[in-house]
Amino acid sequence: MASTITDAVLKTVIGAVAATSLNSSSNATTPSVNGQAGILEGANPTKYSASAPITLFIIQAGIVIIFCQLLAYPLRWINQPKVIAEVIGGILLGPSVMMRIPGFEAAIFPKESMPVFNNVANLGLIIFLFLVALEVDMRMFTSNWKVALSVGLAGMILPFGLGFGIAWGLYHQFHNDGTTVPISFGVYGLFIGTALSITAFPVLCRILTELKLLRSNVGVTVLAAGIGNDVTGWILLALCVALVNNNSGLAALWALLCCIGWILFLVFAVRPPFMWWVRRTGSLQNGPTQGVVALTLLLVLFSAFFTNIIGIHAIFGAFLVGLICPHEGGFAIKMTEKIEDLISVLFLPLYFALSGLSTNLGLLNDGITWGYVIGVVTCAFAGKIIGGTLAARANKLLWRESFTIGCLMSCKGLVELIVLNIGLQAKILSQRTFTIFVVMALVTTVATTPLTKALYPPWYQRKVERWRRGEIDWDENPLAPSESGSSASDPSKPVGDQSSIQRMLVYLRLDSLPSLFAFITLLSPQTESNTPKPSEVESTIEDTGEGSKSVPVTTTITRKQKPLEVHGLRLIELTDRTSSVMQVTEGVAEELYSLRDPVINTFRTFSSLSPGMSNNVAVSGRVAVVPESSYAETFTSHAADTQSEFALIPWSEYGSLTDYDQPLSLSLAGAGNDRFKGNTHLEFMHKTLAKAERVCNAGVFIDNGFGGFGPRSSQSPPGGLTRSKSGVSLHSQHRHTTPALATYPTITDRTHHVFLPFIGGADDRVALRLVLQLARNANVTATIVHLKYQNSSGAADNEDATLLATLRDSLPQEIASRVVFEESNLTEGKNNLTETVLGLAKVTVGQKKGGAGDVVVVGRRHGKVDTEAVAGASSSRVDVAGGSGNGGLDLGKTVGAVAEGLVSSAVNASVLVVQAGGKRK
Repeated sequence: MASTITDAVLKTVIGAVAATSLNSSSNATTPSVNGQAGILEGANPTKYSASAPITLFIIQAGIVIIFCQLLAYPLRWINQPKVIAEVIGGILLGPSVMMRIPGFEAAIFPKESMPVFNNVANLGLIIFLFLVALEVDMRMFTSNWKVALSVGLAGMILPFGLGFGIAWGLYHQFHNDGTTVPISFGVYGLFIGTALSITAFPVLCRILTELKLLRSNVGVTVLAAGIGNDVTGWILLALCVALVNNNSGLAALWALLCCIGWILFLVFAVRPPFMWWVRRTGSLQNGPTQGVVALTLLLVLFSAFFTNIIGIHAIFGAFLVGLICPHEGGFAIKMTEKIEDLISVLFLPLYFALSGLSTNLGLLNDGITWGYVIGVVTCAFAGKIIGGTLAARANKLLWRESFTIGCLMSCKGLVELIVLNIGLQAKILSQRTFTIFVVMALVTTVATTPLTKALYPPWYQRKVERWRRGEIDWDENPLAPSESGSSASDPSKPVGDQSSIQRMLVYLRLDSLPSLFAFITLLSPQTESNTPKPSEVESTIEDTGEGSKSVPVTTTITRKQKPLEVHGLRLIELTDRTSSVMQVTEGVAEELYSLRDPVINTFRTFSSLSPGMSNNVAVSGRVAVVPESSYAETFTSHAADTQSEFALIPWSEYGSLTDYDQPLSLSLAGAGNDRFKGNTHLEFMHKTLAKAERVCNAGVFIDNGFGGFGPRSSQSPPGGLTRSKSGVSLHSQHRHTTPALATYPTITDRTHHVFLPFIGGADDRVALRLVLQLARNANVTATIVHLKYQNSSGAADNEDATLLATLRDSLPQEIASRVVFEESNLTEGKNNLTETVLGLAKVTVGQKKGGAGDVVVVGRRHGKVDTEAVAGASSSRVDVAGGSGNGGLDLGKTVGAVAEGLVSSAVNASVLVVQAGGKRK
């Protein structure tokens, strides 16, 4: 017995020692994958380790994100959604391209690492489907349910039937290749029909927003129909997955009944207490708290878990939770803002990269396969376009509008790819069939924007809008005279013949409101009261009671001026974020913005600050949410819509298109130096002036203390208290001005002085009339200096001199007393124009302390004079993006050489650069 035990112990010890020595020798020859010191001990970071998969996953995620971002930039220029870049990036990384490189798949995407990659991607997909449901506002569907139901059903029934038909050939040709599960043709046809009938609602929202169609009949119809289409599509997909995951029809029925019960439970048992908690925490008014975000995500995960364990895909549960979340108070938008960036930048590209990794274009290698590719693409287009077009036409939309609706409904986008991946994972689709449908999804998504632009261009939209308002007939002949009552907005007239400004458009910026208010106040008409001559007034007999002696009574005539119409436009950027699109789509948010935006409301309140101002200025304002690249086009289009005679664009205080959330340090640490160097802002100004030239006169206002708020400069505010602030260490300190305690000079003089160097040309003629209109205000004095070249007797010069003399001689006495006309001769080739204007400006404006601010008004272009001015001002030019030598934008190209000289030399006055619009002589 003892010997038996001894033998057993010895065998165990010997075996353990042998195993230990074997492991030691193995570790000596093969470096550990995850040694304590990692690569310092010879570990290979690209080698997958089940105990530490994060290393290889970081490499995979980094490659996917880089590929997607690099592809997104060029595709953005042709108005393609980001999902196209993500799918193409996955295709490039997959077996179609990169995996053909020997060793690439084994090193970067080994099969044993894909479960980790797949889990992270699917977690992102679950949360993304929750965001998709947040984007679905059922109020849009219910308020337009008739057209939504008809267009949505027609846009699903026909493609579903075509999909069921082509599924017969796909089922018998490609289904039984060893990678799919044995299912009946009915289930297969149901899935193919669903894949062809679904519409990508999130991508559709972005396309409509970027094309500015949300408020049109086309946009409202497509959005309402898209919501119904989206919800119906997910229900059909849940049915397909339930039928595939359950072996018998009875089990599938139980799964669907459980799903219906879960929906009712969420709506009637979960939503009421959830809404109570959201209101209790103030999340409905102030945005979701961290606790509410955590509770919502727990609901998403649990709902996804429940639908998954009953045999329906987890994403359907996440989608249901998004549907029950409230949209009141912008809760859905604010919830989306909390989590969307991480999902869209990291998780979603991983999921769509999976689509690409499963897409092998090499499988499309014979005529039969390509025949089915063409057939599937044709069914996708024909079913949606024909069904949507006929349904829209039945709702009395125009044929062209109906075709546009059909094309928009054919967009597949990311929703289609999600459906296809579910079909691949459920083994409904073979890899070849999956590739066929991925090609179809790419083609339909890429074609949506170009087709919409071709069928429903902006000129046609404007024509339809005017036709529906009854302004024109279908041949664009006017049916009623213009109600504008202004002759100054006719761009066909030469600018010299146009009268004073009665209607203007201003670009509203938060940082420019003080100067805009001051400028509009000066430009507003003044009530004129005068006592006419006795010969101009009929005498009346007044009985004095003493022999009925007649006494003439002098009558004072008050001329009531037509108020100045000022339309304000505030531009808010439409970003790539889903929440940005939701702000536009939910409840036609531009109208809500226009009602609630604080800048717009401040602008409206401005006109009613005093009884006199409310009689002289009529103000309206609206908000437009558009991409940054469309700012210039949107502004000039609004100028045309409002028939404005003058468009005023304030220059940014910070050199940025963004006018909110600017850090205070910008105004203290060199913001003035960078004010004219922002390439985006310069491009916006340049494009706006170029487009405005065909619409109306325009002006760029560069504020420098106009309205009495102190000069804008990079220096610290005067008179501020100072405190010590550590800059580098406890021993090194510098003085720091505290802006909250800074003091500014008190405004003791409400007058403004306007200086106009009249050089000649169309722009200067508009500037001259503008200055004389400003001079009607009793608080304005003006100096107009006619700068003439000697021995210059051209027709344009004579016209300028004649206009100047005519306007000067026709001024009323009360205005003539405040306007000084002077002349100054220039010798061509000797006197530099910019230096002359700068010298005159320095002695003319900015001479008063405690004043309300002066302004120099200059024309943007001066014909042949510009050549000399540019040459003389080259030392002070502010170049951006390569400068003028490389064709880039610079300050001189944007505002003109003379204005650039004034701005660069820091004249103690604001600068208004005027450009003539319409037909110029």
